[in-house]
Amino acid sequence: MSTIDEARLEASAHQVLREAIDPRLPGLYRGKVRDNYDLPDGRRILVTSDRLSAFDLVLCCIPFKGQVLNGIARWALEQTADICPNHVLDYPDPNIVVGRRLDILPVEIVVRGYLAGTTNTSILTMYRAGQREMYGHVLPDGLAANQALETPIITPTSKAADGAHDAPLTPGEIVSRGLLSEAQWRQVSETALALFARGQKLAGERDLILADTKYEFGLDADGILRLADEIHTPDSSRYWRADTYPERLAAGERPNSFDKDVIREWVAAECDPYADAIPEIPPELIWKTALTYVEDHERITGQPFTPPPPAPSVHNRVLSALAEFHAP
Repeated sequence: MSTIDEARLEASAHQVLREAIDPRLPGLYRGKVRDNYDLPDGRRILVTSDRLSAFDLVLCCIPFKGQVLNGIARWALEQTADICPNHVLDYPDPNIVVGRRLDILPVEIVVRGYLAGTTNTSILTMYRAGQREMYGHVLPDGLAANQALETPIITPTSKAADGAHDAPLTPGEIVSRGLLSEAQWRQVSETALALFARGQKLAGERDLILADTKYEFGLDADGILRLADEIHTPDSSRYWRADTYPERLAAGERPNSFDKDVIREWVAAECDPYADAIPEIPPELIWKTALTYVEDHERITGQPFTPPPPAPSVHNRVLSALAEFHAP
């Protein structure tokens, strides 16, 4: 049963971390969701903001989102450390993780267990457009939207520069272009499938379906493959509610979502997000999404979510934590 106290959450709804810019820290890199700093000693600080990204754009900010993502990622990385080591060294704040700086592999690894998605690189979008061969796989005719695949598949993409879009790759292209060696691709793909199997098992224990997910891998200074960024969060993964999935699939309806598809679907219904200006996200949809993220945390991890107190501001708290890393 959910332990969400909506009144307590509303008291902290103003606590939104839009950015975490500290000019005294070196090596600032701003991603769509995270503000990162590279320290001279080889550590990387990653601050997870409340920005919500979809369609290669930042759409809005969602209260509590950064803390939720950091908390779920921490839990998921601990649950999978026996499969693949990760980058984490410390968690000095609910929105901050300090990790090893890695040489990030130039391929984005997406594992899909279902025919789903809304973006141009999703297999459902491509399937509906008539494609059957994609990412080095051949899918049969007659599949229904959101149907389970016979076996999970990896759909790798290139890593796009800011403002550009990821592009589909096949395993052969990855090796022939020199993005990864054949041995690296084998290790990465085997590790990704093992991680996905663990994630699906853990989700199933919470009456959830992990439909697909994204992994980021990198090599440390010793050449060891490690997980970077986050795993099995509602930003990097598509979760559905397992109890209503069969009946909704049979009715041709979209599964009950447990992730940021709440906003992705709304935007996709309002406009072409790759060609049109994105309309302002309604406040009620932002709050609904905030509650969904909190429920994500509690459902996925089995642990209660503690929102930030009404004061001091999350922004000031995060800057205070970052001050510990200032050079003397």
